[in-house]
Amino acid sequence: MEQSYTTKEIQERVDNYISQFKEGYFSPLAMIARLTEEVGELAREVNHHYGEKPKKSTEREKTIEEEIGDCLFVLASFANSLNIDLSDTFEQSMSKFETRDKDRWTKK
Repeated sequence: MEQSYTTKEIQERVDNYISQFKEGYFSPLAMIARLTEEVGELAREVNHHYGEKPKKSTEREKTIEEEIGDCLFVLASFANSLNIDLSDTFEQSMSKFETRDKDRWTKK
């Protein structure tokens, strides 16, 4: 399934999904706990794939892509819950890296 989304479309799709439930968005503290959990699951998959830790025979097969998607969903939920635009925050971060770290690494 090849689909491309802008950050705005990602945030809107997540909001449409969350808005159908009475519970709505979790609190910021619960959101950061969920994000930490998802990043841990991503780390586990990376360790299984690239590290020395084999998967248990009882563990369901997951992919790194699936775990990155879960992280993105929770991150978009977190941003939405705090009325933060991911495009704006990305621009701020990239501008910081492009100026502060412009000479930090060896250029190709």
